[in-house]
Order: sequence, then structure tokens, then C-alpha cells
Amino acid sequence: MKKQENVALDRRRFGDDASAMTMADTIREKLTQAFAPATLEVVDDSALHAGHAGSRPGGETHFSVRIVAGAFEGLSRLERQRRVYAALSEELKSRVHALSLTTLTPAEVWNEH
Repeated sequence: MKKQENVALDRRRFGDDASAMTMADTIREKLTQAFAPATLEVVDDSALHAGHAGSRPGGETHFSVRIVAGAFEGLSRLERQRRVYAALSEELKSRVHALSLTTLTPAEVWNEH
């Protein structure tokens, strides 16, 4: 599929205002679809990295994600992160320069308290 066709598909999906969707929104949507999390926090940390490698005017390059999902049960921390990276592979190839991850199961959150 050509890039122009992808843009057309995105416009049909999100309407003509597809550009209004932020990278944080895209990350939230993709992780929600992939993991059905109980909790998902996506924080744009780009302002903290202004002038550093990978930063761009307008930000949306550095993110912190905290995701709590039953889908992580029985997986190592490394495998959880691999699955998150796989779900966000397109974003990591293009716009997202850095992603800080906290990946937990609901039981692990319960044990924190």
C-alpha cells in the first residue's frame, strides 16, 4: 500500500482532522487495542529533553508509559517490553525517539500497596 493510500485510509478512519490526534493519543489507542490495560498512563516528556538527541520542535518524541495489564501475566519484564515495542513499532521507527516503560500485572500493582 502506498503512503498516499495510507493517508486516505487514516482520513476515513479519523475524519479530515486526523492531524488533531497527538502521538500520546496514538500510543494510548494502540496499547489499549493490544493489551486491554486496567491502567494506562502516557506522559509526553519531550520538554525535558529539548536540545538533546532525537528532540524536535513541537515535541512528541520522548514518552513515559505506565501500563497495567493482565496480558503481562507470566511474562518477564523483558518480554513485556518487547511486546509494547512491537505494538508501537511504526511510531518508534518514525516519531518517537525514547520510550520509558513500566509494565505491570494487576497482581503486581496490588502487591505495591
